[in-house]
Amino acid sequence: MSVKFDHKLVVAISSRALFDLEEGHRIYKNQGVDAYCQYQIEHENDVLEPGVAFSLVKKLLALKDSKGQPQVEVILISRNSADTGLRIFNSIQHHELNMTRAAFTSGESPYRYLKAFTAHLFLSADPLDVRSTLEAGFAAATILPSNTVFNDNEQLRIAFDGDAVVFSDEAELVFQQKGLQAFTTSEREAASRPLPGGPFKIVLAALHRIQSDHEASQSPIRTALFTARAAPAHERVIRTLRAWDIRIDEAVFLGGMDKGEFLKTFGADIFFDDQRTHCDSARQHIPTGHVPSGVVNG
Repeated sequence: MSVKFDHKLVVAISSRALFDLEEGHRIYKNQGVDAYCQYQIEHENDVLEPGVAFSLVKKLLALKDSKGQPQVEVILISRNSADTGLRIFNSIQHHELNMTRAAFTSGESPYRYLKAFTAHLFLSADPLDVRSTLEAGFAAATILPSNTVFNDNEQLRIAFDGDAVVFSDEAELVFQQKGLQAFTTSEREAASRPLPGGPFKIVLAALHRIQSDHEASQSPIRTALFTARAAPAHERVIRTLRAWDIRIDEAVFLGGMDKGEFLKTFGADIFFDDQRTHCDSARQHIPTGHVPSGVVNG
């Protein structure tokens, strides 16, 4: 009988997003693949330190339904070979992460395995792999070097930008081409028409399904939207989420204010945004993923 991940959130993650592999990556860049392979084999019994997304993965793997069954599957998708990947699996076992599935592609882009694994999301330190994944129709983000102070709150807290992340870039396109006044007018006139979904709609929907298995007051997940929008452009966002029947726990309409301090206040385990300026602000405080989608990344 084949294994299926029905009703689970499936997250694929690269080894450099999960662990601190920067020393090995420097060797690869400066000395080439053979030196990198030799280095990893020589150090395969040395446990890797946690990377930017390690805490996020640990909290995802801790999510259980009412019967105690895991609600998230995390799969390692790596450009390493199986040989060099042995150190990674040794580190996964040392840190007691319940990850048993992996694809090692020996330098080839691994995103092509996402469909076979039925993954909802790919987290990687490689911007090219992330772009290829988004172009293939999957949610993906580049995990940036970030402040990774461990959030010891057991609740998983995930924050999203709106336009070009949860929603399409339809409204952002108006803003970029015609300015703020045209954007505001357009969004006021379209307030009752739901926005099309963006690349992370499927991720938010999967998180909502997990939340629905728990009483709201006892939910192990808390989601938030942090958007540069302000009134009156807020209404379309609220009505869109209502039309999708997707719950969002907190919504912060910043009207162009810097996002970093607000995300720190929320205590996000990770934040996803399409604009590097917002990402650069956020990553001073919390783990951050850049989503290179939409008109600003065209």
